[in-house]
Amino acid sequence: MTRRRLLLLALIAALVAAYFLSGADEALSLQNLQAEQARFQAWLAEDPLTVIGGFFVIYVVMAALSLPGATLLTVLGGALFGFWWGLLIISFASTLGATLATLIGRTLLRGPLERRFVRHLERINAGIRREGAFYLFTLRLIPLFPFFVINLVMGLTRMPLWTFYWVSQLGMLPGTAVFVNAGRELGELESLSGILSPGLIASFVLIGLFPWLARALVAVARRRRLAQRFARPRRFDHDIVVIGGGSAGLVASYIAAAVKARVALVERDRLGGDCLNTGCVPSKALIRAARLVGEVRGAGRYGIRSAEPEVDFPAVMAHVHRAIREVEPHDSRERYEGLGVEVVAGNARLEDPWRVRVSGETGERLLTTRHVIVASGARPRVPDLPGLDEIEVLTSDNLWQLETLPGRLVVLGGGPIGCELGQAFARLGSRVSLVEMGAQLLPREDADVARALAGRLEVEGVTLWLDSRALRVEADEAGHRLVVERRDAAGEPLAEALPFDRLLVAVGRGADVTGLGLEALGVETRPDGTLAVDETLQSVLPNVWACGDVAGPFQLTHASAHQAWHATVNALFGEFKRFRVSYRALPAVTYTEPEVARVGLSEREARDRGIEVEVTRYSLADLDRAITEGLTEGFVKVLTVPGKDRILGASVVGHNAGELLGEFTLAITHGIGLNKLLGTVHPYPTWSEAAKATAGVWKNAHKPARVLVWLERYFRWRRGVGREMPQKTSREDRAAPGGEGG
Repeated sequence: MTRRRLLLLALIAALVAAYFLSGADEALSLQNLQAEQARFQAWLAEDPLTVIGGFFVIYVVMAALSLPGATLLTVLGGALFGFWWGLLIISFASTLGATLATLIGRTLLRGPLERRFVRHLERINAGIRREGAFYLFTLRLIPLFPFFVINLVMGLTRMPLWTFYWVSQLGMLPGTAVFVNAGRELGELESLSGILSPGLIASFVLIGLFPWLARALVAVARRRRLAQRFARPRRFDHDIVVIGGGSAGLVASYIAAAVKARVALVERDRLGGDCLNTGCVPSKALIRAARLVGEVRGAGRYGIRSAEPEVDFPAVMAHVHRAIREVEPHDSRERYEGLGVEVVAGNARLEDPWRVRVSGETGERLLTTRHVIVASGARPRVPDLPGLDEIEVLTSDNLWQLETLPGRLVVLGGGPIGCELGQAFARLGSRVSLVEMGAQLLPREDADVARALAGRLEVEGVTLWLDSRALRVEADEAGHRLVVERRDAAGEPLAEALPFDRLLVAVGRGADVTGLGLEALGVETRPDGTLAVDETLQSVLPNVWACGDVAGPFQLTHASAHQAWHATVNALFGEFKRFRVSYRALPAVTYTEPEVARVGLSEREARDRGIEVEVTRYSLADLDRAITEGLTEGFVKVLTVPGKDRILGASVVGHNAGELLGEFTLAITHGIGLNKLLGTVHPYPTWSEAAKATAGVWKNAHKPARVLVWLERYFRWRRGVGREMPQKTSREDRAAPGGEGG
């Protein structure tokens, strides 16, 4: 505990002790207030400012320290100052005191409790960020909940103090008014229980519940109003119509068919979506070819002599397309029709919440369905740069149609796609310049992770332009160039031109919602363009759901599949049970070399959220398997609750980082701590030993020092050191020189 906390705790303890030792708790009784009412009135008449100021300060202190007697002071305020002045004074005093109580609880308790219950409080804080003001307001309206308890509990959350203040000011007003009004008749009160009769308490409960009921009724009314614009079918052709045949749509269709629901899958282009055709599969095939080129170039360090590899780029692209064809049957029409899914080719548009019109080469068709799952995916974002529309821009969609290797390639964007493809083309022989507006690559990762990757890219010949903003594309007889702006050593803006043969734009992907008719139905989008859905993936229309890239926030194939399960199960069985999507243990991998993988919190996220963490690092240079393979670059970094072995996040940089991450993902998902990882037998020598070794580093930092001191003494005693018995001396010894007889 810090010195500040100790001092605050000592001050509070002294004030509480003084309160009880002085007998103030006994003086604040209804009988004493009634007996002293006349004297209070006389004091007020003589010196109103002192009485009002003293009353205000005393009330604030008692509320801040959660001392008993605030209710009686409220009654006294009504008797002294009348209803309106009493309500004004006490309303502000009680709110200020409650805010101080929250601040005290936050200072003393939130840090330790967050370290111990970080997972639970993170969920609570997510709810507070979403609707905390509404929740606090309803609690303030119900006097069944002691206000001092609410103050302390809210102090453990991350609700802003200003929000707590103004919500409390409004929410406590009705209850304060009741007690102040009762104080006007102080002499006639027999007990405080008479102020809050069962009927009045019930009224407060109804007042507190009313906002919740009203909110639910408004939501129902809004959905009914939208639905009443259209005629609901008497019967339905399908239980679910899925729009989009990418990762999310395929998984949603599979799950619905597996539970024997009748499902139609509408796809306007190719089944498999981005992942199969333009994303995961082709990019990993290209990366494998590029990695092999890098291995050949680096074979000399293993004692293998080789010439510079000759890259046949058309053959490389043929390998990429062959990989797509070999994976394609997994996502084929034939497979899904065999599973019971009706696959419909064409463009889908919602005419109303239950009717989907599909327009294709064979004409139009109207599908009626109980539920619609929108899984229409995303498309590459192309920035609005002057001159960009005058050239053919490469994106992750059309890149795979290249027939010749670009001699000079400029990559715009330093996220996962830009880094992966930039490194791959550099290894294949392109001169690559990578432009990133931010101060580091991989903006979502920690700075040390980004530095490790940046160092490797520069070694391999990729020119990095960090903190650089693209201004425009220019062209003349010499060719094309991208003009970027960055700061020089003096902080002045400096424009530089980067010549290129091809420009690859990799600045992210935007949700694809065009042409679906959702806006006309009242389904809104968020500022980032994704569909507005709740934690169960339901839109404002009760039977329209969304999953995958179109719903966000993570554009990852496995995130799409994760969401698809929730959207489908909630749609089919939501009347009985709904499941909220959790991203707490969602892994992500950037397939560069070294690979970058993470699950859970990063150090940056923990800092931004105010979560205290302990960081344990293990260098892969110490791993025997990494040493034998000459792949010692990288590290493992694990974030835990301070002093505990509970894992909050893990980042891995190095060879096969994505494979190493699986063990940490399992641990976070099922609450397995570092102690259990350390106690798990791992085969030797393997890369997976890095997880156990990291747990060993953590354990060594938390070894019980005092116990070890006593164990050292115990083993010394067992060895007989320091416990030899004094030997008896003979008469000759005593007579010898220097002895007793000497």
